[in-house]
Amino acid sequence: MPILGYVIVAIAAYLLGSIPTGFLVARARGIDIRAAGSGNIGATNAMRVLGKPAGMFVLLMDALKGYVACVGLVAIIFARRYSDFPDRLINFDELEHVKILAGICAVLGHIYTCWLKFKGGKGIATSAGVYLALAPLPLLIAMVVFILVLLATRYVSVGSMAAAVALTAAVWMLTPHNVLLGIVTTVLGVLAIYKHKGNLQRLAAGTESRLQFKKKETT
Repeated sequence: MPILGYVIVAIAAYLLGSIPTGFLVARARGIDIRAAGSGNIGATNAMRVLGKPAGMFVLLMDALKGYVACVGLVAIIFARRYSDFPDRLINFDELEHVKILAGICAVLGHIYTCWLKFKGGKGIATSAGVYLALAPLPLLIAMVVFILVLLATRYVSVGSMAAAVALTAAVWMLTPHNVLLGIVTTVLGVLAIYKHKGNLQRLAAGTESRLQFKKKETT
């Protein structure tokens, strides 16, 4: 693929990932989510500020951004490329590289959205959508780790960081031939933990919010 093709994919994936779903949903209700709760525009804070239905919608939409960037966007690019040359064989290594490029750009778009002065979410849900397309089995392992850690600690942040570590380890172990994916996953994992620095500070101070599985009883 010409360099221009990679540039187009990168820009399109970034713009798709940069759609600030949580901010837009909250703004539709007259709330600036950046000034509520933890101030994050991601699904966890949306769930706390806006309620579970809205939070789940933000979660799904943020994940969909990553999945569509890797599958839908890349499919359109390659379909247009090969439509004029139907006898040309698809280079699957190149296709994989373009998917990875689209994935990392979508995650970076979510974390550093150009629409909110390059301040966005932590990229966990969008990364999940990306790895649903790129590496579903490592993603499944990471999701199991997330659920187990969440149930044990009731901290979404701890579960998310544990899942980032588990995803990185699973990608390296289950797809050792795909060095590029391993490197990208490692970088995204480190970035995810870095974006949780505020949560780490609150954990150390004992002020991090725990997830409530049951409604508090009223008297």
